[in-house]
Amino acid sequence: MDFIQTTIQITPTDATAREILIAQLCELGYDSFMETDTGLIAYIPSEKHCPLGPENLPFLSSPDYRFSISWEKMKNKNWNKEWEQNYFKPVVIANQCIIRSPFHEVSEQKVPYEILIQPQMSFGTGHHETTTLMIQHLLEMDLTNLKVLDMGCGTGILAILASLKGAAHITAIDIDQWATNNAKDNINLNHISNITVEQGNADLLSSDNHFHIILANINRNILLQDLPSYDKALTNNGLVILSGFYKDDFEKLNAMALSLGWEHLSLKEQNNWIALSYRKK
Repeated sequence: MDFIQTTIQITPTDATAREILIAQLCELGYDSFMETDTGLIAYIPSEKHCPLGPENLPFLSSPDYRFSISWEKMKNKNWNKEWEQNYFKPVVIANQCIIRSPFHEVSEQKVPYEILIQPQMSFGTGHHETTTLMIQHLLEMDLTNLKVLDMGCGTGILAILASLKGAAHITAIDIDQWATNNAKDNINLNHISNITVEQGNADLLSSDNHFHIILANINRNILLQDLPSYDKALTNNGLVILSGFYKDDFEKLNAMALSLGWEHLSLKEQNNWIALSYRKK
């Protein structure tokens, strides 16, 4: 799959502007982002790409900011070198989980879980708030002998942690071939043997799946569309962890979850991003 790299410079540059742009770009099909000192870089499959303007990206009309937008078709890159030099630094979450790449030195800090990630064109290294929030949820859970689904698996980081925490089997699904290939590489890198990776979407799910836990770190609209499919694939008393959206989206997602008969358990928040947990009654 070919990708378009869109670079947006924001003046003045601040976290609020980045967050609003990311949320609106998600609505247009952008699914990977990197924050820069001057704005952000966003990626979208070539077939979904269209020119950006106030008519499809309303925040560009804001009188408080100025924007400069450029785009280019992705060129072949040495992604390992690109990430090593510019983006990916080791991260520690809740003093329990270290996420690093093979090119990083082994940390002197001793934690129960260490995950190796070799990111390519799929993102999910533990640095973004939503990934961090999902990991925090997993670290608090007992996954021993449970069957887990990781929807929108990206690099496979959540599936890998679920395996390290004792899950019996994990199914990792992503619509993007870059992501599924990268997830398989990372699963092998961590010497994991109980994760099945599939390319597709919620259409792959059925009432025959019987997952005990479903993890879904995706954007709001996809979640609202797919929650009923998750419900069918979830065991009674099964748990669902959702992230990939802002605090302002809580009411819509919570209303959908409650309409399915789920019990709201918790909300975690970081920099206006949130993660929610539910139990199917």
